[in-house]
Amino acid sequence: MKKIILSGYIDVPNDQIKLVKSALPKHIELTQQENGCLTFKVTQRTDEPNIFDVYEEFVDKEAFEKHQKRVSNSDWGIASKNALRHYVITEV
Repeated sequence: MKKIILSGYIDVPNDQIKLVKSALPKHIELTQQENGCLTFKVTQRTDEPNIFDVYEEFVDKEAFEKHQKRVSNSDWGIASKNALRHYVITEV
C-alpha cells in the first residue's frame, strides 16, 4: 500500500482571501480528524498573502480520495474554487 502526498500551493484571488481564511480553521479541524490523514498543513505566506502552501499526507489512495471528495463539498473547497491550484500528487 502506498502513501499519497499532495504538496503545492493555491493562489487565491484578492477578493476571495477573507472567504478562504474564514473557511480554513474548520477545514484543518476536519482534515485532522479524518482517518488516514497522517500530516496536514496549510499556511498563508507572509510575503505573498494570497498564496497558501499546502502539504497533505495520507495512508493510502482510498483515504486521499475520501478526503478530496469531502473537500470539494466543504466551505474550504467552495471558497477556494476560484484559486489557481498548483499541486503535485505523489505516491510513495
